[in-house]
Amino acid sequence: MNISTNNLSIGYGTNVVQQGLTISLHSGEVVALLGPNGCGKTTLLRTLAGLLPRLGGDISPLLTEKNMALVLTERLSLDNTSVHDVVAMGRYPYTSFLGTLSDEDEQIIRSAIEAVGLDDAMAQHQFNALSDGEKQRVLIAKALAQETDLILLDEPTAHLDLPNRIRVFRLLHDLAVNRGKTVLISTHELDLALSFADRAFLMGEGGVQVIDAPQQAKAMPAVRAAFSQAFGIDVFDY
Repeated sequence: MNISTNNLSIGYGTNVVQQGLTISLHSGEVVALLGPNGCGKTTLLRTLAGLLPRLGGDISPLLTEKNMALVLTERLSLDNTSVHDVVAMGRYPYTSFLGTLSDEDEQIIRSAIEAVGLDDAMAQHQFNALSDGEKQRVLIAKALAQETDLILLDEPTAHLDLPNRIRVFRLLHDLAVNRGKTVLISTHELDLALSFADRAFLMGEGGVQVIDAPQQAKAMPAVRAAFSQAFGIDVFDY
């Protein structure tokens, strides 16, 4: 799914966080959204998803639950809710008024759970009993069950240890390559993002800089300087 913005302004109420954003997302790619705290990464995701109103400019096409899945950073506490039921929430935009799941819905749910490396036995476990890494995979499975072409994720590895952070990035990359998903991930995991992403959007006071070859960022003086300006430190000097 191809998404574009034209001269987009984002923020809260009358507080403009970023303006003049003209960016594009393409099918089959992972784009890492990078930048320091407060630069507008989460605000951009929420605006793209329609949770915050645009303060100016355009988004094309406008996103809904049927063409976009959103995975936020907040920890969820769902008492007496199984993994299956959490993933099933991704089917609600397509079910009847009563929320009845069809055989096709159940097959999509099973396929989504399998795609994130979980099994039928795990599907019956209580969501609240899972580890943070398992919970994150379940939430990605829920996004997969929506069967949207675009997945937006806000800090999906924030509460995970290193092995699970790597697994999440690898999974998102595989979804883009093997399923043609468009993935936009806001993250502070600079090393992993630059390793797995096809492109990066670096947000700072001056807007967004598009980085087309993130794996080579460290070796490109202009890009390295842009990171230093955005973060106030040479992030590659360690």
